[in-house]
Amino acid sequence: MAISENKKASNARYMGKLDNIMVRPTKDEGAEIRAAAAAAEQSLQGYILQAIRERMEREKDK
Repeated sequence: MAISENKKASNARYMGKLDNIMVRPTKDEGAEIRAAAAAAEQSLQGYILQAIRERMEREKDK
């Protein structure tokens, strides 16, 4: 099924609001990160973003 023009426009607006930051851990590190996210019952993206926010907050106080 083809995507409607309205859906394409909506997707483009949404994607325009996002940044893309690529992280390339080793396979072992990636597996550890995925396991930690699963153990925390979070998505991988949510887990990583939370960790970054927490570190940024700690470093802001220095």
